[in-house]
Amino acid sequence: MILENLFYRTLTGTDIKLKQDFINKYLKLLRDGKDIDINHKIQDINEPSYSSFCTIVDPKDLTTRKDFSSTEGLASLIHAITHIEYSAIDLALDAVYRFANMPIEYKIDWLEVADDEIRHFHMLNKLLNELGFKYGDFPVHCGLFDASVHTRGDILDRMAIIPRYYEASGLDVNPQIIKKLHNKRKEPMIAKVIDALNIIYDEEIIHVKKGDRWFKYLCDQRKLDSKQTYMQILGKYKLDTKHRPHINVKARKEAGFSCNEIINLGAKSCD
Repeated sequence: MILENLFYRTLTGTDIKLKQDFINKYLKLLRDGKDIDINHKIQDINEPSYSSFCTIVDPKDLTTRKDFSSTEGLASLIHAITHIEYSAIDLALDAVYRFANMPIEYKIDWLEVADDEIRHFHMLNKLLNELGFKYGDFPVHCGLFDASVHTRGDILDRMAIIPRYYEASGLDVNPQIIKKLHNKRKEPMIAKVIDALNIIYDEEIIHVKKGDRWFKYLCDQRKLDSKQTYMQILGKYKLDTKHRPHINVKARKEAGFSCNEIINLGAKSCD
């Protein structure tokens, strides 16, 4: 089918419109109870689609964003978040492409996530443009892409690491960024950034909840205890001892985390 042939090209391409058109067509098909051939050959993707226009550096070589009062400083912050949202488009698409034997409901969930991430990307890139910049103007790291490569062999690992670890970590960080910007909220551009972050925050809770749903679905299928399995997988990827200064207990509980997990991640309490 045409959609099947488009899937790999969509994932590896940089054309956001092509990604959006593909999502729209595939979602319509799935909502009609149909699917593309789940036996299509899965190809490994060894470099992120943004590698053709972004300078990729080691995370330690990225400039620490502390000064948001200058135009460039604010743009660098927006760019970093824009990069996460762009990366998340391909991660959501890859979750469907790579694990094609999952139920239709799973595919609808992750295509809806990809659709949200495209909207987030456009919203943030518009703010960059208003500041005189565009996506690709600042160096980026490829940590999320690397995580997708490391977890491409097991969907259980993928659901644990991408939505339930990295995206959930965004729920911890997002309010801290808003807090840093709060004193300058009367400035029109800062107000726009805060509005965008609030939209992203609310919708990312839903994304993490979808990841939680399918992680627990897979644990049930394999007769695994989801709480123990989650911490075991974090340990496997050496993520269980990461320092987390701000655990967003409320958002994580809303997204499906148990208090046991939240405490194990470093929260002092979980009411």
